[in-house]
Amino acid sequence: MNIKADFPSLVEEIDYGTPQSKAQKQVTLNVDGRSITVPEGTSIMRAAMEGGVEIPKLCATDMLDSFGSCRVCLVEIEGRGGTPASCTTPVGEGMIVRTQTERLDAIRRGVMELYVSDHPTGWNEQAGTGASEFDAVAKSIGLTENRYGIEGRNHVKPEGGVAPGHGSLAVDYIARDESNPYFTYDASQCIVCSRCVRACEEVQGTFALTIEGRGFESRVSAGMHEAFIDSECVSCGACVQACPTDALREKTVLAKGLPERSAVTTCAYCGVGCSFKAEVKGDEVVRMMPYKEGKANHGHSCVKGRFAYGYATHKDRILSPMIREKVTDPWREVSWEEAIAHTAKEFRRIQYQYGRTAIGGITSSRCTNEETYLVQKMVRQGFRNNNVDTCARVCHSPTGYGLGQTYGTSAGTQDFDSVDFTDVAVIIGANPASAHPVFASRLKKRLRQGAKLIVLDPRRTEMVKSAHIEADYHLPLKPGTNVAVLTALAHVIVTEGLFDEAFIRERCDWTEFQDWASFVALPENSPETVGKLSGVDPELIRGAARLYATGGNGAIYYGLGVTEHSQGSTTVMAIANLAMATGNIGRPGVGVNPLRGQNNVQGSCDMGSFPHELPGYRHISGEAVRDIYETLWGVKLDDEPGLRIPNMLDAAVDGSFKGIYIQGEDILQSDPDTKHVAAGLAAMECVVVHDLFLNETANYAHVFLPGSTFLEKDGTFTNAERRINMVRKVLEPKARYADWEATQELARAIGLDWNYKHPSEIMDEIAMTTPSFAGVSFELLDRVGSVQWPCNEKAPLGTPIMHIDGFVRGKGKFIRTEYVATDERTGPRFPLLLTTGRILSQYNVGAQTRRTDNSMWHSEDRLEIHPHDAENRGLRDGDWVRLTSRSGETTLRALITDRVSPGVVYTTFHHPDTQANVITTDFSDWATNCPEYKVTAVQVGASNGPSEWQRDYDEQAKQSRRIASLQAAE
Repeated sequence: MNIKADFPSLVEEIDYGTPQSKAQKQVTLNVDGRSITVPEGTSIMRAAMEGGVEIPKLCATDMLDSFGSCRVCLVEIEGRGGTPASCTTPVGEGMIVRTQTERLDAIRRGVMELYVSDHPTGWNEQAGTGASEFDAVAKSIGLTENRYGIEGRNHVKPEGGVAPGHGSLAVDYIARDESNPYFTYDASQCIVCSRCVRACEEVQGTFALTIEGRGFESRVSAGMHEAFIDSECVSCGACVQACPTDALREKTVLAKGLPERSAVTTCAYCGVGCSFKAEVKGDEVVRMMPYKEGKANHGHSCVKGRFAYGYATHKDRILSPMIREKVTDPWREVSWEEAIAHTAKEFRRIQYQYGRTAIGGITSSRCTNEETYLVQKMVRQGFRNNNVDTCARVCHSPTGYGLGQTYGTSAGTQDFDSVDFTDVAVIIGANPASAHPVFASRLKKRLRQGAKLIVLDPRRTEMVKSAHIEADYHLPLKPGTNVAVLTALAHVIVTEGLFDEAFIRERCDWTEFQDWASFVALPENSPETVGKLSGVDPELIRGAARLYATGGNGAIYYGLGVTEHSQGSTTVMAIANLAMATGNIGRPGVGVNPLRGQNNVQGSCDMGSFPHELPGYRHISGEAVRDIYETLWGVKLDDEPGLRIPNMLDAAVDGSFKGIYIQGEDILQSDPDTKHVAAGLAAMECVVVHDLFLNETANYAHVFLPGSTFLEKDGTFTNAERRINMVRKVLEPKARYADWEATQELARAIGLDWNYKHPSEIMDEIAMTTPSFAGVSFELLDRVGSVQWPCNEKAPLGTPIMHIDGFVRGKGKFIRTEYVATDERTGPRFPLLLTTGRILSQYNVGAQTRRTDNSMWHSEDRLEIHPHDAENRGLRDGDWVRLTSRSGETTLRALITDRVSPGVVYTTFHHPDTQANVITTDFSDWATNCPEYKVTAVQVGASNGPSEWQRDYDEQAKQSRRIASLQAAE
């Protein structure tokens, strides 16, 4: 087949090239007698700072664009009149700058006197929180008196003042806005520097804050005269971090005082992997400050990482081991020694009675790399089988398979910084604004700079349209038709000659490309044909394909709306095909980027948590790979893959699988077909749950081992961009052991000679046995901050961008992606399609966020339903509805909205009293068994309230809380 001849191009070929880092012209200037050389375009303030000269400032911060409003950072420039702001004035060759003169001192004192005349003093000291940045500037310029007095209106604060937005601007006072659970706003402290407003716009991209009023009436306002809690504020904390006067202040700091020590660590929520400085006083965390040197977040945060750490000290935490003979018995609190000995004895009994493969383990994507490595090692070395799996099975296992087949590596291709070079962003089956908000803010900033956006999603998410952004194309495809729509995009690219032939000939197998191109060019893959089955306008498909292929650097970001399908692996391969066909791989601004859900999903996969793979994605059947571990561990490894989670449950029901160790996962709530999971767990004789709380799975447990939070351990997490980040202990484990120590104690009890003294030794073993981690050590991470694997002799500081000179597998592989409709079909009994997702304030099954003040947002799962479907069923907003599928039913309240299309309903899965997975089926991805959460045929009807099992759950939850309260009291 001659592609160029058969499908001549309809557009000009574009030379994308590789961005070249041109050496910036250097400029030398003199600041207060010091010669300083900086790149052209640098501000005088920045140049002075780099030369060791500090200029007083209030409205400037390195997180924001220059503003020049406070008039404190003024300087004199020889040969120029006036006193320009140093933050907005660029350097010039030979410029002579003075930052300290009598004239400047007088101007600064005058400006600060005006600020102070309307600014209460001493409030911070009274609260025990120390001097603010404003106080420090006043002191640095020598302000000792105030000629204007302190009678400004902001000093008058009688009892019973009104909150912002609830009174006229003409009143003589304004009370603090205490509505947000995490921070307070005191308008009397505000100097209207606009730093908080600009942080909300430039860093977060929410545009929730504004300046209202004029002159002395000016002040920051959330929304349109609203309290913070009622506004569009998303509680990311950027405004609090930016405020120089403490008008915005964390309530924990006001309540507990200033921290005494801190350590840089990594957030334990989503796969962005933000770095924070955990600040501690005594044995309590006072605040989590976003770390500006963090390479994943650059000093930004979201509500979860910034504020929702209270679960670590919640009264529901279980701090002592517990055992029981039968799951109907009450729990009995025991010592660690008794719990470990009992578990080891039971596992050995089961293996003796039922066979070597009758037990297994599940690693956690919330635990560290070192902890997940030890669990899979215990299963293989101690249990002597490969029955190990991880929650990544139920989210991103198709990513590993699909990218492994096409590119040769099981991870995303770029770092997050790459988005700064993106011209066209494609989001498929993801809502970063809710699930990966820090990255979403970065992407929104790029979109506001002019990048284009294409969204493929059944819902109109926040990324389709929100403050100052709107997608150029939204393809609201029917759930389950991802493969068809992506292949239709490829059809347009091939038949209109928009592919990058030079890239394909050089980097890919040309014969395989021709075969793939012939396939996608078939009439059944045309936008017109696919439009009928997907519900997407063919012109939208054509327009989106042309934009992605010709718009410059194109980057694809995808989430669980891609992977959690029966064709999840096929969809990942279809995405990889598109990137290769257009040459959008191997340079900044392009690539295929899976947005991982949990903090260490990538790491748990890297560490060998799948039953067919050893660490580094090497198949268990490889003799040379097994030799490495057999020599080190001193045992013969099974060369056959073990059981996946669904297989373990099936085998349990069949009677051949009897014991399991579950580290940090609540499979009863998070895995599909809840009834089947419950049946499998109920059939086992020894279920060990190792977690922070008595979760849903613990209802079927015989042993409960208390876990540790990320604040109580050392180790590493690996985020969605393959970045290995340090986790540093700031508190002693409240339950005695960090998770890695508890696993080691169990391994010793079953006869293994483990003697790790610190997680750094575990990482040394990982590096010694895993090529992609060969150069990783705690010493390196402490020195450079973080690295992205592969990190080895060829890349001693890691690999931010993959496949630059060639694919890991050699030539990129094009694979046909035939659309196969899911077996889950709608019909008269179940005419609607249910899909699921996340909300900003909550996280996964809610075990952590529901035990923080985040619980005031999204306190229940709601069912989104289109007005047309609601009207047909006689439903009103807020009504209780029964949601029924072939697997089961639950009840929840309706949310009527046109964000979903007719025929589609949507809910979240954060609350166990909803149990969304009672509804989902056992259909799964053909290659990896990843469950098909995103397509379930359902019926919706009116209900009188919670079902019987939900009322029973309420009683169980009360019992769990009683147990936790008793332990806490002791």
